[in-house]
Amino acid sequence: MSEEKNILSILVDNEPGVLSRIVGLFSGRGYNIESLCVAETMDPLVSRITITTMANLPLVEQIKKQLNKLVNVIKVHELTGTKFVQRELVLIKVKARPEHRAEILRIVDIFRCKVIDVGLEHYTLEITGDEDKLSAILSLLKPIGIKEIARTGIIAMFREPKNN
Repeated sequence: MSEEKNILSILVDNEPGVLSRIVGLFSGRGYNIESLCVAETMDPLVSRITITTMANLPLVEQIKKQLNKLVNVIKVHELTGTKFVQRELVLIKVKARPEHRAEILRIVDIFRCKVIDVGLEHYTLEITGDEDKLSAILSLLKPIGIKEIARTGIIAMFREPKNN
């Protein structure tokens, strides 16, 4: 059975040690976490953990069952195979030699991202988007010279059904 990217959205008690137990569950069983994001929800007592992992369907089901056994886990949602929106924030520090500055600014305009810092030899860009958008801009900037990248990892939510 082939592996695919799976996105899990996990609501947990906002308490010390919860994230450690969840990550420990993954590492203890040899599951790899591709990306991980955690933040408080509208309820300060609850946090949302978004985990992206590569796994086949039986393995994802096993992971969900094991997560649901943890005391501080409120709810586990698997977003893969459903309608959802996802985004990731990336900061990219790119070499900005004088001969490339206009090209970088055109790319910034095309991808609707922002220049958030300017140095003598670099621009730092902020871009938010899905995986395809981020891959596209990174492939355009790579030949210019990417100095550094910082990524948040994927965050995702179910889409609301549309009323007809």
